[in-house]
Amino acid sequence: MPFAPPLSLTDIPTPGAYQALLLALHRFTEEQLGLVESLGQALVILLTDPTTGGIVGGLWGSTYLGHLQIGILFVPEALRRTGLGTRMVHMAEAEAIRRGCNGVWVQSYDFQARGFYERLGYETFGILDECPPGHSLVFLRRRL
Repeated sequence: MPFAPPLSLTDIPTPGAYQALLLALHRFTEEQLGLVESLGQALVILLTDPTTGGIVGGLWGSTYLGHLQIGILFVPEALRRTGLGTRMVHMAEAEAIRRGCNGVWVQSYDFQARGFYERLGYETFGILDECPPGHSLVFLRRRL
């Protein structure tokens, strides 16, 4: 490296800092893999209150490099065990297949939805113990 860049630690990054890092990493990834692909495409399913139109739950993910990554899946307590979560995951998986994806992955704490995903055929491929203390962060995947 021809120069020694200064380092700065912050909990209030400048606007655009995340996007700049993401773009730099994306360019490097494309150079390594020879891909010409977008930075990822959002895949969002919203669950809205029919009375107010407000968002009460849903699925938030993205497709990138042949995989769907589910970042958020939330179903309100009163609507759990009605099949809504399963329907949203199936909808997202079908769209991921339409986009050319061959796999899906998600992370969940052991006290959240690990069992839900396992019932849908997901398998654990990694566990981060004691995160948070007394619990584990579990990484699950499924081939599409």
